[in-house]
Amino acid sequence: MKIAVIGTGYVGLVTGTCFSETGNNVTCVDIDKNKIKKLSSGEITIYEPGLEKLFIRNQKEGRLHFTNSLEDGIKDAKVIFLALPTPPDGDGNADLQYVLDVSKNIGLLLTTDDYKVIIDKSTVPVGTAEKVSKAITENAKTKNTLDIDHTFDVVSNPEFLREGVAVEDFMKPDRVIIGTSSEKAKKVVGDLYAPFVRQGNPIIYMDVRSAELTKYAANSFLATKISFMNEIAQLCERMGADVDMVRKGIGSDERIGRRFLFPGVGYGGSCFPKDVKALVQSSREINYDFKILNAVMHVNEAQKLHLIPKIKAYFKNDLKDKKIAFWGLAFKPNTDDIREAPALDIITALLKEGAVISGFDPEAMNNVKELIGDKISYVQNQYDALTDADALVIATEWSEFRTPDFNRMMDSMKNKVIFDGRNLFDLAQMEECGFHYESVGRKSIVKKK
Repeated sequence: MKIAVIGTGYVGLVTGTCFSETGNNVTCVDIDKNKIKKLSSGEITIYEPGLEKLFIRNQKEGRLHFTNSLEDGIKDAKVIFLALPTPPDGDGNADLQYVLDVSKNIGLLLTTDDYKVIIDKSTVPVGTAEKVSKAITENAKTKNTLDIDHTFDVVSNPEFLREGVAVEDFMKPDRVIIGTSSEKAKKVVGDLYAPFVRQGNPIIYMDVRSAELTKYAANSFLATKISFMNEIAQLCERMGADVDMVRKGIGSDERIGRRFLFPGVGYGGSCFPKDVKALVQSSREINYDFKILNAVMHVNEAQKLHLIPKIKAYFKNDLKDKKIAFWGLAFKPNTDDIREAPALDIITALLKEGAVISGFDPEAMNNVKELIGDKISYVQNQYDALTDADALVIATEWSEFRTPDFNRMMDSMKNKVIFDGRNLFDLAQMEECGFHYESVGRKSIVKKK
């Protein structure tokens, strides 16, 4: 099938590459000429495990193409995916500017010769498919509305990709949501996804508005689970309980499940923060106060700074010229994405107190440097960050941080002090090594200065 994917960001590039892997002819379109030049020359523009191999193979096989021309991209395409950014506007709503601008341009290029399915892959508010359809129709070349109405359908097909495992999520989805009332569109999109659900995971058909809301509901529920466990961690610290034990206890209940129950320094990334805000704002616009999600946002913002009082207390409120090493800058492991990353909030707070920061992340350092420049120093490996450090902060749970050389750490650090925002280390081991160790929702291993 000939497919066009408009937008070569995280969702667009993964979508285009994975569809080409099942034999489709895919053209990805973007207005960023520099990005398209890189992609066309075989240079991948995001870090995502497993993606580069598929990207190179399908480009070599002639199934994956890139262009700046929308007209060339959608020519002869039966399916057009809209994978465009929907950043929050000033009120927290998803900004549909890019989606609707492209929709208008598709309308200008649309003819009645070939039927096309336009698919909203971006996370968009309820009612967006109707706006996209209207924008296309109003800008179509022909004035014959009846013909135009039979020339295309707009479908909602929200993505459920987790950064770090997005290729696996796409190739073996838990479910595929297809929102449409058109039987013709159902057939086209169902055939397109058939190779990905051969093991029996469902394709769920529903109306467009329900599909649009499903994505927001899913992300908001997961964000709620995270914030709930962070509040339980707060109780554990005050009551002398161990959040790891509580997590295991409740996670064994199949009604709750084990995933998204790990406490830490809050959620970040491109999806959870903006999607929760957008759903809250959409609720306000229909005069509904979504109390739970308002609380989720409040808890998460506070949780990002959960380690700051612990750090200040240890140093007796004097952080001036204290060297703090950071392991992890991305919002989660296996990505270079730093959007809403808790590490950045912690770093900002420590810099205000006069601390000196040395940071390491396997993939995200270039992005951090573009954002904050030389406000912190960047090193080539995790141990270099520890040289003469007064303390270590762990902000991202990269696998390589889980079983470090503790002897090397102790030899490098000025003080054996760790503030672990991801609960990576065993408490007994920290005590045996002689570290002052504070984490989230667990007892502190306290060593006097």
